[in-house]
Amino acid sequence: MPILSTLHIANAFGILGNIVSFLVYLAPLPTFYRIWKKKSTEGFQAIPYSVALFSAMLYLYYAFLKQNSIILITINTIGCVTEIAYLTVYMIYATKVSRVSTTRLLFLFNVSLLGVVIGATYLLARGHQRVTAVGWICAAFSVSVFAAPLAIIGPNILGFIFGIMQMTLYVVYKDRKQQILPAAVVETKCGDHIIKDVDHQSQLQENSSETQPNNKRDLEIVVLDYGEQVVHGVVVLQPNHLP
Repeated sequence: MPILSTLHIANAFGILGNIVSFLVYLAPLPTFYRIWKKKSTEGFQAIPYSVALFSAMLYLYYAFLKQNSIILITINTIGCVTEIAYLTVYMIYATKVSRVSTTRLLFLFNVSLLGVVIGATYLLARGHQRVTAVGWICAAFSVSVFAAPLAIIGPNILGFIFGIMQMTLYVVYKDRKQQILPAAVVETKCGDHIIKDVDHQSQLQENSSETQPNNKRDLEIVVLDYGEQVVHGVVVLQPNHLP
């Protein structure tokens, strides 16, 4: 005869699961202590607590159908009491809009949806089939609750891909020197004068302490029948022959 039977192992894991679930129910305590201390919900949402209350009530219904499930009844009763306490504190310090939305959530999950589940299982299933159907509903709801945060992955896939591409381009081109482009000469004729606009692309020097301008523009003035003299960087035109 084995020392530990299957029933003993199941009870041991059931008690361990109850301990973990109890700690999960206590996790929001710091949040509600902050709400009570500051007398404000500070933008916190009541959706997680409404859903948790619905889950606990659904599992209570399953435990009563299954019979001899004292472990399920114990932890889910604690869960119902805890979530009701959290929601009570939230409703006290929430704004009017938040109270209305929370009331709608409670009515949607804990009255309408739970009523539909109970009514459907009583009308469409009998005996052991009813227990199995409610068990599958509980399992599906638990999976959906834990998988809900994964919805945030979708919008961030493109951001992740483009971020990798951007980092790759930076690593490849970060040490490349800027090439000098050939000067572009634009000639403009004004009367007897031809003005050349020369655009020089400056090259960035590495480890240079002086900042160089990106573009250096010079004006080359070609004068017909005139002499030119440069004084302090200003071009002064002087006629060679007076009319």
